Amino acid sequence: MSMPPAIEYLEVGASLGEAVLCLKGAELDAALNRIVRDVFRDANVAFRRGKPEEQGTADHVHFVVAPETYYALSGKKGRINEADIAKLNLLASLTAQLFSTRARLDQEQQASTQEQWQQTQIIEHIHESVITMDLAGFIISWNRGAQKLFGYTAEEVIGKNILFLYEEQDSDGELLYDSFLEHGGREMEVRRKKKSGEVFWASLNLSPLCDASGMAIGIIGYLSDITARKDAEQKINHLAYYDALTNLPNRSLFRQLVDNALLQSQRNSSSAAIIFIDLNRFKLINDTLGHDIGNELLRQVAARFQLTLRENDIVARLGSDEFAIALLDINQHFQASMVVQKLLHALNDAFMVAGHELRVGASIGISVFPQDGSEANALLQKADIAMYKAKRGAGNASGSFMFYSDSMNQSMAGRLYLESSMRKALENHEFYLQYQPKVDIKSGKIIGAEALVRWQRPDKGLISPAEFIPVAEETGLILQIDAWVLDTACAQARQWQDNGVMPFRIAVNVSAREFTNNLPVRVKEALQRHQISPEWLELEITESMLMHSAESVIAIMEQITAQGVVLALDDFGTGYSSLSYLKRFPIKTLKIDRSFIQGIPADKNDCAIAGAIILMAKQLNHKVIAEGVETRKQLDFLIRADCDEVQGYLYSRPVSAEQLLVLLNKGFLFKD
Repeated sequence: MSMPPAIEYLEVGASLGEAVLCLKGAELDAALNRIVRDVFRDANVAFRRGKPEEQGTADHVHFVVAPETYYALSGKKGRINEADIAKLNLLASLTAQLFSTRARLDQEQQASTQEQWQQTQIIEHIHESVITMDLAGFIISWNRGAQKLFGYTAEEVIGKNILFLYEEQDSDGELLYDSFLEHGGREMEVRRKKKSGEVFWASLNLSPLCDASGMAIGIIGYLSDITARKDAEQKINHLAYYDALTNLPNRSLFRQLVDNALLQSQRNSSSAAIIFIDLNRFKLINDTLGHDIGNELLRQVAARFQLTLRENDIVARLGSDEFAIALLDINQHFQASMVVQKLLHALNDAFMVAGHELRVGASIGISVFPQDGSEANALLQKADIAMYKAKRGAGNASGSFMFYSDSMNQSMAGRLYLESSMRKALENHEFYLQYQPKVDIKSGKIIGAEALVRWQRPDKGLISPAEFIPVAEETGLILQIDAWVLDTACAQARQWQDNGVMPFRIAVNVSAREFTNNLPVRVKEALQRHQISPEWLELEITESMLMHSAESVIAIMEQITAQGVVLALDDFGTGYSSLSYLKRFPIKTLKIDRSFIQGIPADKNDCAIAGAIILMAKQLNHKVIAEGVETRKQLDFLIRADCDEVQGYLYSRPVSAEQLLVLLNKGFLFKD
């Protein structure tokens, strides 16, 4: 038998390949038998499974294809020709190769299936949400993490477009078609919507899903819930930019908001104003009634300010009792003036806090954009300068306001220079004390002295207390100065005591800032530190300290007097204290202010006031001392009015400790 044409082998090979690679079991056996019989039309031939029953003979041969499979050929007339054997051998060889290929492919498919199954298991057990979708955004796969995160099962979402999970305000759908498909993964923070309707923040990482050739055929999305982190970030951001007490913007956010608004004002060629507010009397309330009441007062003040302003105005708390307001898009200066007057009016009614009826005023400075500055920092600084000018020139406690001017800047520069110089003066011991004698009006003998602080600058000479004391009170340096005066006066008393001088009262002035619950402790420590008797010390306080929280003030006073230290009420008649409270205060002496002494005896009103104070003091069992006595006529009036003590240039100017010792030794100072 001659060999078949090449085309016949190609057709046989194709048939064998299709059968071996595509069929299994009985279908495969039937197909192979059909193919082999078509090849051997005049011979007995078959595909069989199992082991051959006999060895090859002249009329029977077999060719093994694979273990337990073979082709068997039997001759019809007892013999098999060589051509049939060669043909069957070729057929068996080709089938064996196909079986080997099929086995390899089955093994690879099994390994691939196993790997795919493992990957599926891994993805299913990942806590993170993993979603795959095609390039149009239709969901292909949905793992358990996604089901747990969104609340949908895979059956509910596969085949749907991913857009149904978006929060309505999100507009990042176009990201699916963004350049990440060409350039790799992309990470972002997005909002998504759960089955329940809850909107949450998620961290989304997108990567391309590619085929074997590297062509992008879809997208893989990895999502994790970051709502807790975003909430924490929001809280941190709120703490960084908002005042925790009033919930108003703080200084940092105020500057940012104002700078952004000023850019718009500049484009519109409109004006704006910055208002700097400092509350009057707040520190006294806060120190005497406590921080809790002070904080509630600040909250109520902030609420009144907000009710007074327009919606587009910006109000902030800068710290302590300082507020700032930005008036945007105003046309004239008078508009800022009108708003400021409304703010002051809003403070007129008393604030009710924990049963206390409290009143505060405000000192207000105003700067205007663009002439006073083009950005928030400069405008705030100049409004602050104007506020200090308003505070120092205030004619009433309810409040006042001033617009910034260049002359204020020069004045403030001098004030800042003075403040800096005072700090250095404390370090360089430039302060010293002088003592002005207090004289018994009947005997003319020294019975005490007032300690008065003086400042000798190496470069400027003597600085008036009227110049530096107000600045010290505004900046808080008065606390350090007061502490130094108390300690220095006690040290001087110890020195006099060591020189054999009998105790007499050294009067030390106490500022409102220092009159707190810690004052009795500081007095006790000073007496113990210098080992002197409390008979050496007298504290002078002003009427304004008595106006708020009388019970707290009385408690502080009683702790001081319990130590044997005497209290005197300074500048009496210039304040607004309640006489009903005055009788309850443990005060030994009333000190008539010099303003009522200067006009005596010519000014009948001054005579009437001084006489009334002396009479009232006597009825309250208080001693009376008149300060600023400079003439014999003033002294004669005070003698007739039954005043107890006097202090003034008629007897002596303030002198050094050594000079006072000389005067003490003389025993009588008045000169006819």
